[in-house]
Amino acid sequence: MTTPPAASFSLADLQALIAKMYSSKDEARGIEGTFMWLMEEIGELATALREGTKEELALEFADVLAWLATIANVAGVDLQAAVLKKYGKGCPGCGQLVCACDASEKP
Repeated sequence: MTTPPAASFSLADLQALIAKMYSSKDEARGIEGTFMWLMEEIGELATALREGTKEELALEFADVLAWLATIANVAGVDLQAAVLKKYGKGCPGCGQLVCACDASEKP
């Protein structure tokens, strides 16, 4: 058994961990099949938001993030680089660190 990841790790670390655990299964399933699993986990997150405990909610958030990392791996997308490119300098809409976009806009 290997040592579990540290309490704090990056998106790149998450993608590497998910790839190590599941890459052969994920590649065989493909993006479309993996997307369907992500959608199922999003449904479970919705249920936990409505009626789950804080612990159940946390676990569902973790599942959604793991399946998102899985799709990124299969698609060859570096999530950490993508997030930093889009959000690393502030809101993509207004460019401010604290969003100043109108509440009716999607930043």
